[in-house]
Amino acid sequence: MVSQMDPEAARNALDLVFHMSNILDTGLDRHTLSVLIALSEMGFNPEALSAVVKELRRETSDSSSVQSTAPSAP
Repeated sequence: MVSQMDPEAARNALDLVFHMSNILDTGLDRHTLSVLIALSEMGFNPEALSAVVKELRRETSDSSSVQSTAPSAP
């Protein structure tokens, strides 16, 4: 568990996970990865967390495309 590691080891583990995330081009920042790891350690299903992240991205994408296609006020 990352939460039971000493702070230096936890930071190194997060750095490694962040590096792998960048290689895989996930678009997740360090804070988001940290939260997802903590939730996984608490027993949340990683596949469910992945589905939530994908859904939030889809909603954000849909929301921004609606805003960009909305007519501007005169």
